Amino acid sequence: MNNIAFEYQEEYIRNSRGTLLFTCRWLPFSSPKALVFLCHGYGMECSGFMRECGTRLATAGYAVFGIDYEGHGRSKGARCYIKKFKNIVNDCSDFFKSVCAREEYREKSRFLYGESMGGAVALLLHKKDPSFWNGAVLVAPMCKISEKVKPHPVVVNILTKMEEIIPKWKIVPTKDVIDSAFKDPIKRELIRNNKLIYKDKPRLKTALEMLRTSISLEDGLNEVTLPFFVLHGEADTVTDPEVSKALYDKASTRDKTIKLYPGMWHGLTSGEPDENIEIVFADITAWLDKRCNAITFEQILNPLNDGFEKFDNTTISMAATSSRMQSNGRYLCGLKRFRMQHRSAM
Repeated sequence: MNNIAFEYQEEYIRNSRGTLLFTCRWLPFSSPKALVFLCHGYGMECSGFMRECGTRLATAGYAVFGIDYEGHGRSKGARCYIKKFKNIVNDCSDFFKSVCAREEYREKSRFLYGESMGGAVALLLHKKDPSFWNGAVLVAPMCKISEKVKPHPVVVNILTKMEEIIPKWKIVPTKDVIDSAFKDPIKRELIRNNKLIYKDKPRLKTALEMLRTSISLEDGLNEVTLPFFVLHGEADTVTDPEVSKALYDKASTRDKTIKLYPGMWHGLTSGEPDENIEIVFADITAWLDKRCNAITFEQILNPLNDGFEKFDNTTISMAATSSRMQSNGRYLCGLKRFRMQHRSAM
């Protein structure tokens, strides 16, 4: 693969509630094939944890945009406190659409990319505006509560009565997710040492918001109409692969692809050995390449994109943080023994 240069930029914006949110972008120097918008997982962030995703997709010719949710990463707010899940969705929608509205991007295809809880964010962005997005890449998405870990209704009822009294209490017991999510021991320690990643116990209201969101998404999986590629490690113990299978089976879109990776864990793009990560990103870029010239109904009905929400007056520039990079990309194709299902209208 030829070297493709790209530029990395960082910027703070202010959301509708006045909170400063960190955003970043990886921009190819040439005109991008399409736009990709990153939705990170619970406790994670974009500039460090999802850097490899940004650089690989930018090297493949895509303009990539990330945002740290309120209370996550380099954004302001109580650490990992999700008062309302819809706030995350609305903040992402406002920022992503402000990017799409720019003159140079109005005719570009636009894709959502969500990992774990970010998969839920991506699906809710689609639900918020079903005709706007050209497709989504969903890596081990949180879109259903596995029967293996679903809490008893009595427990949920007790916690719900407590949430308005002690919403920020870190009282929800959990095992060390980092140990069970990321297979490669060196990568696992790098992630553990990333000070921007939240490693404490989940807050009560945060846990309940995630539970309610998962249940709501599960009830509406048949409403998913956009093209998507869902990827899941078969050895994932953080989010059950059965969740991705349910999404694939129930979604009403005709263009849907699922790939299950034998032996791989939850962190498909960041916690696996290098050779596995190469395989995963080769699959992702191949799926995007086949669809990056698609046109949405929104673009047909509104060729001038008059419906975009303006976000310009809430931007705080940090141009000094911009830097240029070059990256090489080599992709190894093929994975023995993988199981793949695909139905496409294209």
